[in-house]
Amino acid sequence: MAAPTLLDPNFARTVVLIAEHDDEGALGVVLNRPSENTVGEVVPDIGGIVDPDESVFSGGPVQPSGVMVLAEFDRPEEAALAIDGDLGFVALEADMDEMATGRARAFAGHAGWGPGQLDAELEEEAWFVASFDREDVFAEEPDVLWSRVLERKGGQYALVARMPLDPSLN
Repeated sequence: MAAPTLLDPNFARTVVLIAEHDDEGALGVVLNRPSENTVGEVVPDIGGIVDPDESVFSGGPVQPSGVMVLAEFDRPEEAALAIDGDLGFVALEADMDEMATGRARAFAGHAGWGPGQLDAELEEEAWFVASFDREDVFAEEPDVLWSRVLERKGGQYALVARMPLDPSLN
């Protein structure tokens, strides 16, 4: 999750699920930025997997017109990129009518880092690292997710969770 020192407006107070991180770079999705648009308005053809009335989340600044779906699969081997057990990303070429899934969320765009870029940002302490919790992916109150994850970490992070966006207003 973004540290308060990360001033990039694309990531201010975001919780990012890192799906892939290797020598070639990193890829993730922002979990706490629901948009005003619904799945039914933006990508009605995935309505069989994601509730058409659900918000499409802003997954990040990279390819914002592309949509990625993160879902719990009945058959995990169908995931294009596995995250945790039966949780993974739906393949672009998947037959949405034939796929059996549990909870699912759609993301417009994603977050991406070039080789070594995320590692450098971690060394600069621009990001806090938190353990994965599947419920964060499907948070019903995404606007408080950043604070909730920091409070879960405890200690000094719990203090940061309660810090106002502009500390000078405190």
